[in-house]
Amino acid sequence: MPLEPAAARLIHALQQQGFQSFENIGVEATRAAVDSFTGLQLALAEVARTAEVSYGSDPQQRARVYVPAGDGPFPVVLYLHGGGFVGGGLAVAEEPARALAHDAGVIVVAATYRRAPEARFPAAHDDALQALEWVVKEVAGYGGDPQRIAVAGDSAGGNLAASVVNRARDAGQPEVRAQVLIYPLIDPVADTTSRREYAEGYLLHLTALKWFGRQYVAGPGDVTDPRLAVDLSPAAGLPPTLILTNEYDILRDEAEQYGDRLRDAGVDVTVRRFDGLLHGVYWMSAAVPRCAEQRRAVADFLRDTLASTARKAATGGISRRRAGLCTGSHGE
Repeated sequence: MPLEPAAARLIHALQQQGFQSFENIGVEATRAAVDSFTGLQLALAEVARTAEVSYGSDPQQRARVYVPAGDGPFPVVLYLHGGGFVGGGLAVAEEPARALAHDAGVIVVAATYRRAPEARFPAAHDDALQALEWVVKEVAGYGGDPQRIAVAGDSAGGNLAASVVNRARDAGQPEVRAQVLIYPLIDPVADTTSRREYAEGYLLHLTALKWFGRQYVAGPGDVTDPRLAVDLSPAAGLPPTLILTNEYDILRDEAEQYGDRLRDAGVDVTVRRFDGLLHGVYWMSAAVPRCAEQRRAVADFLRDTLASTARKAATGGISRRRAGLCTGSHGE
């Protein structure tokens, strides 16, 4: 379908403002541009309380905990923000994190991680794993249920989320009950139709994606390391998974192919493509109203999956079903 009118207006406005692809403006300007997404977001949703903590071996890494109203213990979601491994942080992640805590009735822990090019692979991936370890150890003190933990992330954060869940599976602990991958980077060197058809003109250009990769990757072997190229990690044994993709997004095809691979391995996976939308919409709640559809899909999946997980765990086991690829102008 045609590009969503609100998304088209946003692209036009950026062009009028002289927007340049990220690789043309450098690291600091890219970080400022990513931070400016707060101007595309709605007012912050109310939550019962928040806390900010440090985690892991690097005292500069922070996590912000959002606790919803109501009586716990609550399911918990570790949220890893996007930004090409170069930009993003707690400020731009706050609005979607608060909205998720409010809408899904879950504790959301939004974590920072070391950013490129100052810290190269696998720094961000190792930090994300330490953030999960912190959640498992400490979240009960905030009213969270350490037996009902999910991991979510968008774009580069989706890559981190998938990697963390794979590594937790491989280690045998902690047990992650669900994962949400929002237009994730799956294969650093993928050659797909969506990368060719939407290589420029839709916010995230293919040249920018390659530039982000050069900032983070330390050597040629990194692009085949299964921590970064998550499609090279074994697919079996992963928790129920929701993958969101957008029609006008260079990352669309690799994410959908990853969903196919998980399904073939017997994983309970739902892939939802949102026709007419482009990369970054999950952060655009004010600028692109259909962002609400993606937010609702994530909240519904986590609410249902984590509640179902609790019931099945109480009766002695967790079953896995198969789900198909859903497409349509509203992703419904």
